[in-house]
Parts: sequence; structure tokens; C-alpha cells
Amino acid sequence: MSEFHQILKIVSDFVWGPVTLCLIMGVGLFLSVCIRFISVRQIPYGFGQLISGRRAKGDGTIAPFNALMLSLSATIGTGNIVGVATAIGLGGPGALFWMWCSALLGMATKYAEAVCAVHYREQNEKGEYVGGPMYYIKNGLGKHWLWLGGTFALFGSLAGFGIGNAVQANSVAESMAVAFGVDEKITAVVLVCLVGAVLLGGVKRIANVARHLVPFMACSYLLAGMVVLVMNITALPEAIVLVVKSAFTPVAATGGFAGATIMLALRMGVARGVFSNEAGLGSAPIAHAAAATDNPVRQGTVAMLGTFIDTLVVCSITGLVIIVTGVWSGEAQGVEMSQAAFNSVLPHGDKIVSMALIVFAFTTILGWSYYGEKCAGYLLGQKTSFPYRLAWVAMIPIGILIPMKSVWLAADILNGLMAIPNLIALVLLSGVVTRLTKEYFAPSVQNEIKQE
Repeated sequence: MSEFHQILKIVSDFVWGPVTLCLIMGVGLFLSVCIRFISVRQIPYGFGQLISGRRAKGDGTIAPFNALMLSLSATIGTGNIVGVATAIGLGGPGALFWMWCSALLGMATKYAEAVCAVHYREQNEKGEYVGGPMYYIKNGLGKHWLWLGGTFALFGSLAGFGIGNAVQANSVAESMAVAFGVDEKITAVVLVCLVGAVLLGGVKRIANVARHLVPFMACSYLLAGMVVLVMNITALPEAIVLVVKSAFTPVAATGGFAGATIMLALRMGVARGVFSNEAGLGSAPIAHAAAATDNPVRQGTVAMLGTFIDTLVVCSITGLVIIVTGVWSGEAQGVEMSQAAFNSVLPHGDKIVSMALIVFAFTTILGWSYYGEKCAGYLLGQKTSFPYRLAWVAMIPIGILIPMKSVWLAADILNGLMAIPNLIALVLLSGVVTRLTKEYFAPSVQNEIKQE
């Protein structure tokens, strides 16, 4: 297994090398300029659309609010707890700064993804609205680019088993064992039963579960994190300074921390940031394509909030808690680092983190099952839905038994391979996104919307 792990590490280093990092950040910056930073300037407008998005405003399968919750169910997961801890544990506090940067640029990417997904979506034989990178490549770029859409769908159907299944199941099992002493086999059986029961109900049941679980657990986790920060309020300014300083200067080894270069901090921050918010991967637009909305841009303003909430809010809380409590330079790694940070202030803080991780990971498994299923359906037809769900459930116990380090490396590789065709398509369709954005935010159109 050590040789296999080394092979994965070599491939991961190549996939997440300078080219991919520049591509992700570069496309985010390019799209931000194209839409004149609407993704940042219109954050309040996006929240307004989110609040009103509990009811349908056009054709679609699920409500706009539910589409965002489905998207968030897949993004708010182990990346927000384990991923942040791993990034800081390997790249130092500066990794959090690069996560913030990737999120600010990623909001434009997520916006463009959703706009294209709704604009180019289709209805399948079941009458469901389906979309995502494979569809906006096919319908937006033409037959000469079909290979690119097929490439994305292939990587997407496979990537789900890593980022959305094995990683999540593995983290749940580890957390249950550490916090509650639950045997991994028991965790595997329970997860298989719960996930299987929800998947039988299709996208509407998945969205309804996410609609209730995601807001409740996210608010509970954020509240606990805020308590830890308030209890360490005097250390917060120094922690923020350390985050910014460490992003541009190497961090020396201290305690259990092995030291980090600027490049390592950048790489870990962007890679874990993308793993967490999935901006650029092309996964979230698969959910937003199903939204009942009357305008692609309207849903785009809702979609970009996913990155804002996931990284700039949830990941920031986790990262700052780890830094202000000083556990980042200790011996604990991964989920144990997050647990130690919360446990330093809150009674049973480790169990609070474990419960958050369990719920987050559970909803991520559900959300990504939908993504992978739609990718497989694009390649092989809708008849693959049930077999894909069976394979998805079967992967859960396998993921629990795979060594954690290998799981994370495999997930990183598949993430990078999935992102490349999607980012290429977004650049080629940037003109369409810009045109639709200008039309929607034209004064005359906004006046009509206000009168609705």
C-alpha cells in the first residue's frame, strides 16, 4: 500500500501543480472581470433571491432554495472540518488566506457555472430538468466539443466515489470511533442503510433532507465556533495577522508542525478550498440546473452564495478556531486537530465537531450521489440510475476501510481532472455569461422585476 500511496502522491502533485492552480485562480479572475465583479457586489441581492427562492418562479424540478441546499449539502462536508485542518496542518496558517482568495474568485466561477447550467439545461425522458458542464458544453459549444462534455461526465461519475463518498464515509467512521468509540463496521452498516433509504426517493427526497439538515447543522456548528472565538477574542487579531503573514513568508517548524513554504501554503489552500466549495469543479451546476427559476442569472446569484457560505463563513470559523487555540502547531492532525481546538474551550467540544462532521458528511454523500448519477446518465442513459445508486451504497464500507491518506490523494486527483474540462468550457462560454448578466441587470429589467 505504501508504493500505491507514493504513486498517488506523484500524480496528485502533477495534477495540482502550478498549471492547475493558475487555471483555477486565473479563470476565477477572468470571469470576475467579465461580469464586473457582480459576484461580490451583488451578494446582498443574492441573499434576497435566496430568501424568496423557497417558492418556484419558473420551470424546474426543485425550488431555487432547495437547489442551493442540495449544492451546499455536497460542499459543506469534511472539507470544512477535516480539509481545513489538513490544509493548515501541512501548509501552515497561510493556507487559510489562499482559501479565502480562491473563494472570492470562485464565487464568479460558481455564478458562471449556474448561469450556463440553467441556460443550456434539458428535460430528460422522466420530465426532470438536467444540466451541468456536460450539457452546456454540448448545447453551448456544439458537436465538435462533445468529447469535452463526455470527458467531464466520465471524471464526474468517478470523482463522486472519492470526494463525495469514500472521503466522507472514512471521516465519519474515524470521528465516530474517536468521539464515541463506535466500531467502524457498525458505522458502515448504519451509513449504508440511511443513504440507501434516502436515495430511493430520488432528487426531491435528497433536496428535502438537505433543506432541513444543512441549515440546522451549519448554524449549530457556527454558533459553537463563535463561542470558541469569543473566548479567545484577544488572540483573534494576532491570528488574522499570522494568516496573512504566513501566506507570503515561509513558516518554520514548531512543535508538531513540520514547517511550510509559500508554495505549499498556496497549494494546500487552493486545493482544499476547491475541495470544500467545489467552485470550478462543475458539480454544483448539476444541482442548480434543476432549480425552478425563470432566469439563469437569478439562479446564478443564488449559486454564488454557496461558495461564500461554505468557505468565507464555515471554513473561516474552523480555521480561525484552530489558529487562535494554538492546536495548529501541535501533534494532532486532521479531524483530531479540529476536535482539540473546540475541546479546549467547550465541554465535549470534540463530540460537537464529530456530530457536525457526521451530518455534513452524510448530506455530502447524498448530494454527490445525485451529481455522479447525472454524469453517468449523460454517458449511458437514465437506465443507469438504479445500478449507479447500488454501486454508490456499496462504496461506503469500502471507503471506510481504505487508509485515509490514500483516500484524500485520490480525491484530489479526481477533483483536478474533473475541473479542467469545466474551466475550459467556462472560458469559451464567458461571452454568453457576460451578455446574460448585462441583460438581467439592465435598469429596465430590474424595474420590471421590482414590480413583480
